Amino acid sequence: MKDSSGRNKQDATSPCAACKLLRRRCAQDCVFSPYFPADEPQKFANVHKVFGASNVNKMLQELPVHQRCDAVSSMVYEANARVRDPVYGCVGAISSLQQQIDVLQTQLAIAQAEVVHMRMRQATSVSATTGANSNTTTPTVSPSSTKMSSARHKSLFSMDMVVDQTSMGESLWSC
Repeated sequence: MKDSSGRNKQDATSPCAACKLLRRRCAQDCVFSPYFPADEPQKFANVHKVFGASNVNKMLQELPVHQRCDAVSSMVYEANARVRDPVYGCVGAISSLQQQIDVLQTQLAIAQAEVVHMRMRQATSVSATTGANSNTTTPTVSPSSTKMSSARHKSLFSMDMVVDQTSMGESLWSC
């Protein structure tokens, strides 16, 4: 149950994570308390480490109340990314995902081309067996080219595309 300031009534006496980390008294109108609850101290710790409490306070006070939750979510995401990758932060994650998209698009194009090739070969063999065109010869496929083709499939499609999102925190989007 929440009171008019958005704080939990049972948490009215305990300071928010920000005030707790900064070792100060949490006022009733604390700008941090709706977004950094006491039970999630690491959330504010990372934001404080990357942006600084004073800067976060200024950013939140300059925003309308209805936009603060989104701003805090963005700051938490960026701070967590910066803690994991101090040099690139979110840009490193975005770049990695973009590279995965490029590889997958290439694999998809190869697979689609092979489907078209197989359909054309099947259509050619069907027309040759039905006698529709007696001058048409079916292309022969050597066993060595089949082995090379299957080896190519194995190497292209064996990439591990797992992205670890468990460390992002499940409460990232909750306000």
